[in-house]
Amino acid sequence: MIRRGALVLAVLAISVLSLASGDYPLSLGEVFGALTGTGDAQFIVTEFRLPRLLAGLLVGAALAAGGAITQSLSGNPLGSPDMIGFTEGAATGALLLIVLTDAGTAETSAGALAGGFLTAVAIYLLTYRRGVQGVRLVLVGLGVSAMLIAVNSYLITRASLRDAAAAQSWLVGGLNGLGWEHVGPVAAAVAVLLPLGLVHGRRMALMEMGDDAATGLGVPVERTRLVLLTVSVGLTAFATAIAGPIAFVALAAPQLAKRVVGSLRVGASALVGALLLVTCDFLTQRLFPAASLPVGIATGLVGGLYLLWLLIGAWRRKRA
Repeated sequence: MIRRGALVLAVLAISVLSLASGDYPLSLGEVFGALTGTGDAQFIVTEFRLPRLLAGLLVGAALAAGGAITQSLSGNPLGSPDMIGFTEGAATGALLLIVLTDAGTAETSAGALAGGFLTAVAIYLLTYRRGVQGVRLVLVGLGVSAMLIAVNSYLITRASLRDAAAAQSWLVGGLNGLGWEHVGPVAAAVAVLLPLGLVHGRRMALMEMGDDAATGLGVPVERTRLVLLTVSVGLTAFATAIAGPIAFVALAAPQLAKRVVGSLRVGASALVGALLLVTCDFLTQRLFPAASLPVGIATGLVGGLYLLWLLIGAWRRKRA
């Protein structure tokens, strides 16, 4: 409980710092005044900085919670939505509309949602053999993800220069330009799906002991797995629809949370995901203020370092 409290305080601290920092620096008093509806800085905070912050918190929490679920179900730290095809499927759905129909923001988001869910259904059906085994889920997901990456690359090569630039920018993933109209959909998804994942958290922990053990303890394994996969896909698809396929948050945040609280937990992972994404966005804005770099570049760097750390750890354990 104390560690979770520390995570909450860290999220609050980076949130206040994000609202106070920028081209027009604000004091803490001005930030709190703007949030309570008073002060000269209300327009800057409520119309520009607050929507971006909330979008970052919600997207980070959604991606990390979805990653915690799939990593738990697969029993593999690499079994996250961006590794086993869910995120790439959402990207394919969005790219099809961007390239073929000159879609706007709403259509792109709808395409990402449809692509994510259709990919998840295909992976589940390909994986199901008298149940869904974790290793098979990861292997099938990696294969589907590789094929979808190829499809996405092909779509970009067939697009016009303008559409290709828009598609490539969206594929990086970021929070630039997000407003209140983007916050609402992902907030609704998190409000509905995250509590559902938390409610099934105990069953998820029991299933980590194996299907037979979980069944013996009264867990309806396949029904629980299907519900949890639906929650994971929904959170991932909505987050991707709003911010694009931001890399490695779903992969790294659950494992970082595990080292804080001792086990894979949906709630702790959501907190770490929100903290990770907003911190990366804050550093990107402060270090490169003129470039407007997408936060996906920073999370990609963090994810690459995380994978390198995993490989070094595995190599050391092998030698020991």
